[in-house]
Amino acid sequence: MLSRQSRLQSRLWAYLCGLLLASTASLGADASATAEPASSRWVASWGSAQQIPELHNELPAAQWRDASLRQIVHTSLGGQQLRVRISNAFGSTGLVVEAASVARAVAPGKADIAEGTARALTFSGKARVMIPAGAEYYSDPLALEHPPGADLAVSLHFKGEPVRQTGHPGSRATSFVTPGNRVTDTAWPQASKVVHWYQLSDIEVLAPAHVGVVVAMGDSITDGNGSTTDGNDRWPDLLAARLREAGTPMGVVNAGIGGGRMLRDGLGPNMAARWDRDVLARSGITHAVVLIGVNDLGGQHRNGDDSPEARQAMLDDLMNAHRQLVQRAHAQGICVIGATMTAYMGSDYYRPNADNEADRQALNAWIRNSGTFDAVADFDAATRDAAQAHQLSKEADSGDRLHPSPAGFRAMAQAVPLAALQKRCTAKL
Repeated sequence: MLSRQSRLQSRLWAYLCGLLLASTASLGADASATAEPASSRWVASWGSAQQIPELHNELPAAQWRDASLRQIVHTSLGGQQLRVRISNAFGSTGLVVEAASVARAVAPGKADIAEGTARALTFSGKARVMIPAGAEYYSDPLALEHPPGADLAVSLHFKGEPVRQTGHPGSRATSFVTPGNRVTDTAWPQASKVVHWYQLSDIEVLAPAHVGVVVAMGDSITDGNGSTTDGNDRWPDLLAARLREAGTPMGVVNAGIGGGRMLRDGLGPNMAARWDRDVLARSGITHAVVLIGVNDLGGQHRNGDDSPEARQAMLDDLMNAHRQLVQRAHAQGICVIGATMTAYMGSDYYRPNADNEADRQALNAWIRNSGTFDAVADFDAATRDAAQAHQLSKEADSGDRLHPSPAGFRAMAQAVPLAALQKRCTAKL
């Protein structure tokens, strides 16, 4: 028979062994969970590029004061869970959102939302949020089932106007303003209308880990000048529809800015300056399509700086900027598709001459043949006139000899190589 002391020692040893086994099992479970690859991640389903709206594109101060703003966006991916990113990227003081919601929209161009779909947005569990100057904040994730290509309505309530607005003037989508906190109301029967977006950066969905995102970077041609208001027929919209038809789930973000340039600020920041925010920082980003240069070359010609030396310097600077952006993307494993510039001979805005056209052709030849890009989308070949390659075809022209029509945008969407979007790039130093 064991002594009392021996029995106590046995019990203590059994207790310690039990603790050790439990601890080992727990550590093993944690290590196993950490080692397993994530099955899902947040990816951008819709997004826009931010800028400071020009005075005539600002939302009037009275429409911010104790008012609700409802903005309709056309998503690329479906999902069960989503989150919204609100932007104060160009604000000079904190932006206070008093309340917010997201819902299924009845239809593009309509203020009403589908009955029973409104979901209140919260930020760390609270309805009110203050977003510091220069910052962008995600909402808490929420459940809202919606199919690919759904139209969603994001409603924001403000007590007062921001000192400096952040927005996207070229929305080509109707937004609505109504007095009071009406963010979860189904019907807004007397809302005023404005064709701009404000303080809204992204909608992201929780998607399988293999789903990627392509960001379309460009100027007014990518932004959609020439498309139909509330028609969602910009070339990135049509690319998203093509991907869905091909059974390739992929987020598509339109980060075009009207008047945008590669090298100098236009109506918004130059592309080299906004590359990090509009491309590299997007959730789930795997690819970018870059179409830029019309406003760089056209602006130089319009300003009369057409000496051979100045023209060559512009081409050199554009090529170098493209290389820089590709290198920064490759460092994060992002593939870059270079897009050739579409024709604009005959347009009244820049009135290009033969030298200007020669520069466009030289830049396009470099995009096609330099090997800088992972693939090429030949938008020029897709939209030019078969008999006169220096101008848009009749079908592709919106009427101003500069911006494509919806038919032209459809041809551009078809010109993006889907095989290149299915390929994944590895990070390069």
